[in-house]
Amino acid sequence: MKGEDGRWRTAKGKPLPVSASDLERFTYCPVSWHLAATGTTGKSSAIDRGIQKHQAIHESMMDLKGHQFQAKRNLLILEWWYAIILVLLVDTLAVQYIDDLELNVVEFSKLLAAGALSFLLVGIMAVLAPWRKIIGLKEPFRPKLNGKIETIEPVFEPRGFMGGWFEGGILEVSMFVSAIVLALHSSALLFADNRQQASYVLAITTLAWTLLASIVLRRALKSNEKAQRLAFENDFSMSDEVSYSDDEETAQLLVDAETGLRGRPDQIVIIDAEFIPVEQKTGKVPKRPHDSHRLQALAYARLVEKTTGRAPPYALLRYGPDNLHQLIWDDEAKKELDERIHQVQTAMAIGGAKRNHDRPRKCQNCSRRYACSERLA
Repeated sequence: MKGEDGRWRTAKGKPLPVSASDLERFTYCPVSWHLAATGTTGKSSAIDRGIQKHQAIHESMMDLKGHQFQAKRNLLILEWWYAIILVLLVDTLAVQYIDDLELNVVEFSKLLAAGALSFLLVGIMAVLAPWRKIIGLKEPFRPKLNGKIETIEPVFEPRGFMGGWFEGGILEVSMFVSAIVLALHSSALLFADNRQQASYVLAITTLAWTLLASIVLRRALKSNEKAQRLAFENDFSMSDEVSYSDDEETAQLLVDAETGLRGRPDQIVIIDAEFIPVEQKTGKVPKRPHDSHRLQALAYARLVEKTTGRAPPYALLRYGPDNLHQLIWDDEAKKELDERIHQVQTAMAIGGAKRNHDRPRKCQNCSRRYACSERLA
């Protein structure tokens, strides 16, 4: 039935479901779309090749995401380890020359112990009291995909953390780490009677930790090198993060309840903090994007906007490794997409799908030509 807004709806009042693939097929040829909708499968070797290429692209994207994660994780570990190396180096020099400073070691040890206790108390208070809410600290806007933030979460302070019982952020962790470091130094200064021997042990420990850090650095550089290669092969930069990739089995279906549109983009990539849909085409490279492919990519832009609550500035349409098109997602594109959705829903409701072209070569390339009664010679 037709609703008051002019949109065709089911008996339950929901818009007739239209997939992004429906839009692509309908724009290519309404008869081909109708044949597909009524169960006529496409027969073409290009279809099988396309499925294999899409799977290869998906695997490449997942490899890129994995290597980016490994590189970031190893670099984060490296930062902490080099901080430990710096502390050990300072300790080595301090233990070696502290007696030359004519410093009262016992009193200095007590001072460090008092500092450790102070940091510990401040950390406990910061955990127990929701001080972030008290001072009105707000989280910056971060778009979500499928109700989840798909980017890598911070290690110590989850997004949305505002302070409270049994929770810890970067400030609280820093307080506790500082308390532990000062307590260890206080104990070491108090009980290390043989300064020469203690400084020697610290020096060996520093060298060993430096060796371990170099191993972590090598892993980070190796992962970063692989990620750079995969990013170059897929026309992305290292700062772009793969948030979603369709494997046709586990990828979640994106749905726009307002229009009935639904679909699974090939990828969604985070570029400059924006979710950008990517549609991959594996056939021949045209001189300019086909309208059918363009409408499909714009459909994914609509789905990303409705799913994340934030409109992407554009969608990407990719033909092969060296042919990437940026499709602006503006009011004109939204109007064109909505009109095409309405056309498909009308054809679903009342029928009337007719061939929309007079191009024999287009018919020859159609995978459902064998079952089409309107095919051209």
